[in-house]
Amino acid sequence: MIKTQNPERLLSLLWAFILFNMIFRDLHQMLAPGYIDQMRGMQISEGSMLFYGFILELPILMMLLSNYLKPKTNRVANILVCILVAGGIISTFFTADADDLFFGIVKLLALGLIFAIALRLPKVQ
Repeated sequence: MIKTQNPERLLSLLWAFILFNMIFRDLHQMLAPGYIDQMRGMQISEGSMLFYGFILELPILMMLLSNYLKPKTNRVANILVCILVAGGIISTFFTADADDLFFGIVKLLALGLIFAIALRLPKVQ
């Protein structure tokens, strides 16, 4: 396990890592021939757009909150958000191609590290 004097900072950096992977996966996908045309032709519901927008917003929020929440609250927030974001990532696996699976697995590994670090945060304030 990674030892650190400041686990809150490491959590924040890991959330940034996940966010960058989410963004760059989308940019990477846009390079695929016909991808943009395919996306234009899809009927994506407002509910799906809201759900994935929410999932994308969580790492952004956790980058900030991981540095400022009290230890017990930080522990609970990081664990809950890990579960939510992992669920969002896993929900894309059913239609994923090889590079989507690669990015998804990288994000899940980082979430596992966040989960492990969060479990080690103090349980009392």
